[in-house]
Amino acid sequence: MLSPALEKLLVLQDRDMRRLGLESQLKAVPGEIALEERKIASAKAAIEAAKNELKELEVKKKALETEIGSAEQKLGKYQTQQLSVKKNDEYQALGHEIETTRAQIGELEGGELEIMYAIDEARRRFATGEGEHKRDIASREARIQSLKERATNLAVELQAARAETASARAPLPETTLHIYDRAGWKGMPAVAPLRGGKCGGCHLKVSSEVESAARGKDPNAEFAICDQCGRIAYWES
Repeated sequence: MLSPALEKLLVLQDRDMRRLGLESQLKAVPGEIALEERKIASAKAAIEAAKNELKELEVKKKALETEIGSAEQKLGKYQTQQLSVKKNDEYQALGHEIETTRAQIGELEGGELEIMYAIDEARRRFATGEGEHKRDIASREARIQSLKERATNLAVELQAARAETASARAPLPETTLHIYDRAGWKGMPAVAPLRGGKCGGCHLKVSSEVESAARGKDPNAEFAICDQCGRIAYWES
């Protein structure tokens, strides 16, 4: 049978572990929110990048249209000049310029056609990607709202858990609390059962003296202290 002091320590430990669990959960929330915010920023950046790609293609298309217009004006000028020249060599020179300009226009129109296809493809990708990214953003924004609500609820629970922990500590003497706090400094549990001669905290075999104290056979020992990890040990019958 456990001593009254050990029973109180186990109650305290139970409340401490609940408090620590709530503190850990609450501490993790800002990081989870930050992760969602980074993913939202990434999705928005992807939408913006797709928009910029489309804009750049449209700017290139307009530039080609301007070049084609300029080349067509030049072609018309050469053709008009060719009609008015008298000398054969001038006529042939203008003919060469006309053919060169026509070839240039053909290349420009080919480039314009390629860009038009690229614009159609970019628009399709943008429409599909934008929809997916916006759904992802909405989902993550809802997740952030849920995390904020969770943080509020955890804070309320933690406040109550801390009050319960303080209530459990109140009846225990300072010397007992000192032993308990020192045992729990490296991590919970601070109070662990002995099973098969091994500490339930560090899972190492204890000395016969510690086992004897845990069994209550040492009248001078208030608690059995694991000689491996320093936890408070009790005999689990």
